[in-house]
Amino acid sequence: MSHAPQIKIPATYMRGGTSKGVFFRLEDLPAAAQVPGAARDALLLRVIGSPDPYGKQTDGMGGATSSTSKTVILSRSGKPDHDVDYLFGQVSIDKPFVDWSGNCGNLSAAVGSFAIASGLVAADRVPRDGICTVRIWQANIGKTIVAHVPMTDGEVQETGDFELDGVTFPAAEVQVEFMDPADGEGAMFPTGNVVDELDVPGVGTLTVTMINAGIPTIFVNADAIGYTGTELQEAINGDEKALAMFETIRAHGALRMGLISHIEEAAQRQHTPKVAIVAPPADYAASSGKAIAAGDIDLNVRALSMGKLHHAMMGTAAVAIGTAAAIPGTLVNLAAGGGERTAVRFGHPSGTLRVGAEAVQTDDGHWSVTKAVMSRSARVLMEGRVRVPGDFDAA
Repeated sequence: MSHAPQIKIPATYMRGGTSKGVFFRLEDLPAAAQVPGAARDALLLRVIGSPDPYGKQTDGMGGATSSTSKTVILSRSGKPDHDVDYLFGQVSIDKPFVDWSGNCGNLSAAVGSFAIASGLVAADRVPRDGICTVRIWQANIGKTIVAHVPMTDGEVQETGDFELDGVTFPAAEVQVEFMDPADGEGAMFPTGNVVDELDVPGVGTLTVTMINAGIPTIFVNADAIGYTGTELQEAINGDEKALAMFETIRAHGALRMGLISHIEEAAQRQHTPKVAIVAPPADYAASSGKAIAAGDIDLNVRALSMGKLHHAMMGTAAVAIGTAAAIPGTLVNLAAGGGERTAVRFGHPSGTLRVGAEAVQTDDGHWSVTKAVMSRSARVLMEGRVRVPGDFDAA
């Protein structure tokens, strides 16, 4: 039997928002993985421990959920007025592919910290104390993110008293701005409408809002498919029929949004679009047991990621929520009570989150959003070297 010695690759394991992943500097990757392609994907799959038919990722760094099966590659930016290029790879748990079609908003909060600590931000831009503004080029979707990272005594400050629902311990607050968050080159509303009728085989005709902001997202009224909008993970993730329904909605929404050309392509594009259900505010108990009062939120939202209900809320989906809430007539805006608003606080399975966005309508009737803003936190969990068998590129 052939023997493939393990190779060591410098890496950092970080939490960002309610996600965590393995961070690399591009220059530290093996030469074959420094460019897009099969070798890079094979490496990241092996690092995370996928594909795993057992669904546990025991032989890798992944945590067997969409929130913890993530990778990030950073390099100094070649873009004017940017510090770092950020490439995100969502690693499938049970299938042999890495999805590069979108961003991770939660890990965006950790990108600035990693970039500073790794020397990817010019020294003259890093204050000894105060806030370091890191200008990030999000390479997956071609957008700018600005992270405001606290500094103390010349080092990134990670500890603090900022609390984030879905994260057990408090940490330092990192404000993240998603500039011009309409995803990619297309229109914010790919059909030109803030609300559409979507025909879904086996489900029926659903009223939906389909938006490209933060990440392509399909919003559906919860009561239209038999939910209240206050559900926790076990209410959906243990129901195979429900998961199949959501995947059908996602696939047909992706086709209508122009993200795929044929319905079969949805299976190879699991990261985008997202599907979320929305409902007016209502009391519920979060997964931690914390009581969430209807009077403390503007609406309830539950979103699926990589085929499962998310335990909290994806950062990019939060951008989509904030953006849609700011535009009158969307399902998100209507669930929040309608009218004009520049911020919204929504309930999710782990608690609540506030996101701000300002929308303007152009003379030709199209909507644009200059930026969406939210606060997250980030922390290094472990740093050193990750090991993988040296024959990864033959996978």
